[in-house]
Amino acid sequence: MIQLEKIYEARVRLRGVIDKTPLMYNHFLSEKYDCHVYLKREDLQVVRSYKIRGAYNKMSQLSPGAKQKGVVCASAGNHAQGVALACSLLEIKGKIYMPNPTPRQKVNKVKRFGKDWVEVILTGDTFDDAYTAAIHDAETSNQSFIHPFNDEQIMEGQGTVGLEILEDSKENIDLLFVPIGGGGLASGLGSCFRKLSSHTQIIGVEPKGAPAMKRSIESGKLVNLKSVDTFVDGAAVKSVGDKTLKISQEVLEEIKLVSEGKVCTTILELYNEEAIVVEPAGALTIAALDTCKELIKGKNVVCVVSGGNNDITRMEEIKERSLIHEGFKHYFVISFPQRAGALKEFVNHVLGAEDDITFFQYTKKNSREKGPALVGVELKDKNDYEGLIRRMEQVGISYSTREMNPEIFDFIV
Repeated sequence: MIQLEKIYEARVRLRGVIDKTPLMYNHFLSEKYDCHVYLKREDLQVVRSYKIRGAYNKMSQLSPGAKQKGVVCASAGNHAQGVALACSLLEIKGKIYMPNPTPRQKVNKVKRFGKDWVEVILTGDTFDDAYTAAIHDAETSNQSFIHPFNDEQIMEGQGTVGLEILEDSKENIDLLFVPIGGGGLASGLGSCFRKLSSHTQIIGVEPKGAPAMKRSIESGKLVNLKSVDTFVDGAAVKSVGDKTLKISQEVLEEIKLVSEGKVCTTILELYNEEAIVVEPAGALTIAALDTCKELIKGKNVVCVVSGGNNDITRMEEIKERSLIHEGFKHYFVISFPQRAGALKEFVNHVLGAEDDITFFQYTKKNSREKGPALVGVELKDKNDYEGLIRRMEQVGISYSTREMNPEIFDFIV
């Protein structure tokens, strides 16, 4: 585990650099789950995530020679912003590798925080491409590579989140929910709690489409996932670190997996009910509460809201994923007879009075008796799904359901 005194030392270094984010009691979630829910609002941090804590703690301890040479990192978002701000504050030149598809909004934020101290280099199509390029650059230029999670000094900085929670909490904390990507926050925060609040159950939360830590703990060794769903981009890694794995094995009670659809529902719920804007990774811990209703009932619960850097252009996909997860929206491949009136019969005899076709793609081919169409249907009442299926079968419509995956989402939204 991370040494407690190292976390205290990190807090001293971070004074005047970070904001001490609030631990806020949430009435809506507390009533919903019949417990006492507190949110650690790292989405209100100066770079809208906790990442500045570890980045600054690491970089402030570099030798004068290493600072003079500069630093290199790879990131698709929050770590890049943390490193960029640390570069500006410490006056260290930095090269930040980001994949080419990174939204312009994120690139601009990195440049704004880093000012003239940072050079953003867009390369490759994925984070792995950017990471490989950054490592090669750091090795050939003999510059310090600032890892996003697998570094003890990074974890020490992230552990200061735990000190703040424990200082601000007026009650004993029964359960702590912490999001996991590479495991740096869980390792630092978990080490702090194991030393100062050993009775607290620490629950790690990963997206279902990227369960790298859970699979590694179950296997007892590092597991490199062949592929991940990158929607929860702040927590979607193919492999955690060897150091974070070792510490997470010691500090975590268990790991919960949350579907990307549930994350989307939580994002919309927090915005509509509480006017809180969170990124997908920031919603993970709150989304996990649904899987632990009996466990948390009557207890004091803390959820770490890790970040609020949500790209507004993603809202259509967030809404789409949420509707599918909640059972309001369904996609079918339907074989329509190639004759006039076939679609009208589907609308009149299959759809409910308030159901709606929200997506329809069909190409007529004269040489065939039937032609397939991809049809998206949004139900007014999600409980009418069985009725919809029954009516299609009664009318004799040939259909198959379609599970959503990232490729289909890219095609539809």
